[in-house]
Amino acid sequence: MTDSGDAPWLLIEASDWRYRNLTVVRTVAEALRKHLDAQANITAHKTVPDSLETQPVMPTTALLAQQPASDSNRSILDTVNLTQQLSRKSYRQELDTYQGKLHRLAWLASKKHCSTVIVFEGWDAAGKGGAIRRMTQAMDARLYQVISSAAPTDEERAHHYLWRFWRHIPRAGRVTIYDRSWYGRVLVERVEGFAQEKEWQRAYLEINEFEEQLVKHGSLVIKFWIHISKDEQLRRFQEREQISYKKHKITEEDWRNREKWDDYTLALNEMIARTSTHFAPWTLVAGDDKYFARVQVIKTVCERLETVLNNK
Repeated sequence: MTDSGDAPWLLIEASDWRYRNLTVVRTVAEALRKHLDAQANITAHKTVPDSLETQPVMPTTALLAQQPASDSNRSILDTVNLTQQLSRKSYRQELDTYQGKLHRLAWLASKKHCSTVIVFEGWDAAGKGGAIRRMTQAMDARLYQVISSAAPTDEERAHHYLWRFWRHIPRAGRVTIYDRSWYGRVLVERVEGFAQEKEWQRAYLEINEFEEQLVKHGSLVIKFWIHISKDEQLRRFQEREQISYKKHKITEEDWRNREKWDDYTLALNEMIARTSTHFAPWTLVAGDDKYFARVQVIKTVCERLETVLNNK
């Protein structure tokens, strides 16, 4: 409730004391510089003709993103063990088990009028689509809908950024799966400059309140970030360019986004830290092995659904 665009909380990883101390000092120094530059600009506006433009002040977060990362700078994403994997045999067995379980739980949720909102975010080529398909294979088509989010239309831009997602919130007993979601405000829109700093800083609280309202209304909110290594993403990009039926999945925008990997990592770390709440926690999925990722996703959905339904 106290995290705002004008006075945001900064959450700092403190396991490594060198990283902690350096981050605190650097953040304070840049905040002071930003404040002093802003004051100087105000003074300059009083004496400089209106025709002269003042130099814009770069946000503190943008300056931090430009700082070279040291080996000790670990983010939340670094805690994901990407070496986890499943053999094909184990994958088939576990997938069959959890798909059968999800089928039963989805119908039970329908009978108990428990709606479910599932959010998928992840790196390009992380395997979101594959994980979603394995889930939907297990559910009756009448019980779910998948919403794939691209760039907002003119109509959507004329509304609050959450509006285009509000429209698809499931009715009681149904499931809505979002293939990318409202987190675009604090990821793509932040990194690409489509949203002003105050807008995406304010969005953390707006998103938390939005998800809390869903949960208080009786919905289950499950959020996945599918994480892969930079090398694995490169391998999958190159594979898509070589395989004819996968070429449509790779675009120039994917390559351009890859060049901003460090900027997105900074935004992701802050997003997860600020929006992983007790009512809607993030599940970080190790995605280098697609078999492991798919089973982890469907297993997590079953466990969360089972917990909620047992309490109804």
